[in-house]
Amino acid sequence: SAPPSSRTLMPRLLRFGVVGAGQMGAGIAQVLASSSSASSVLVTDTSTSALTRSVEGIASSLARFVSKGRISADARDAAMHRIATSPSLDDLHLCDVIVEAVPEDESLKRQMFAKLDHIVRPQLETPSGTTPWDFDKNGPILATNTSSVSITRIASATRNASRVVGVHFMNPVPIMKLVEIIPGADTCQAAVEASVQIVNDIGKVPVAADADRPGFIVNRILMPYINEAFFALMEGVSRDPHAIDTAMQLGTNVPMGPLTLADHIGLDTCLSIMRVLHHGLGDDKYRPCPLLVSYVDAQRLGKKSGQRR
Repeated sequence: SAPPSSRTLMPRLLRFGVVGAGQMGAGIAQVLASSSSASSVLVTDTSTSALTRSVEGIASSLARFVSKGRISADARDAAMHRIATSPSLDDLHLCDVIVEAVPEDESLKRQMFAKLDHIVRPQLETPSGTTPWDFDKNGPILATNTSSVSITRIASATRNASRVVGVHFMNPVPIMKLVEIIPGADTCQAAVEASVQIVNDIGKVPVAADADRPGFIVNRILMPYINEAFFALMEGVSRDPHAIDTAMQLGTNVPMGPLTLADHIGLDTCLSIMRVLHHGLGDDKYRPCPLLVSYVDAQRLGKKSGQRR
């Protein structure tokens, strides 16, 4: 992928919007609000209780950062001051960048983008050639935070797919440095470069994929690794999950083993991504392990459900 552009693409502070006040949405809102490139961050969700929890969670997270000396109290206060909430998508109409962070469901994401397409400011000019993205003329960038859903299919729900781009934040967002940038089939290069610059500006490390393929970069490699660990457990290569994790930790110098990592990600999320890989690539090497399927059927989802393997 191309290195981040050295051009200055952001001539002014940006008005950010975040759709979805869950764990990922709140984390993204916190990171955006903590950036000097943001003038405001508006978080929307149909659930007012989710909005309340998200703001409380952000405040708690920033307080921990202050206590650990990672940020100053003034920086915390400035970040909180930039955040507002609303139960209405219509209030996003003036935003420059909108990051959708609803659950990992293609139908839901397409519905959301179809609505946003009619809410946001119209595009007065289409970027051409090497011209940087101009938020006043080219309108807002619509970004989807997805770990596996096709950017091209999400963008097809809009009238202007050139401004739709994938931005895959890692969980927990305030801690993890990586953000994958994924273009759809019709995403213009100016939107990709602007997204790379924004990710740099908020203190994250962008890695741009060159094509919209199932799983992108991280999950194309990570999820089969986790899936294979479940096969090893199911087939009795080792009947002890701790032994599998310890072997991989000490043998490959990773911070945690694949089964513990699956617990942290959520087994339902792992299964969902494996099914996307299996369906999208048509190769049985991506077949979800039956043991993983059975755990999810039993709602043994890992850390999120309070149940481990």
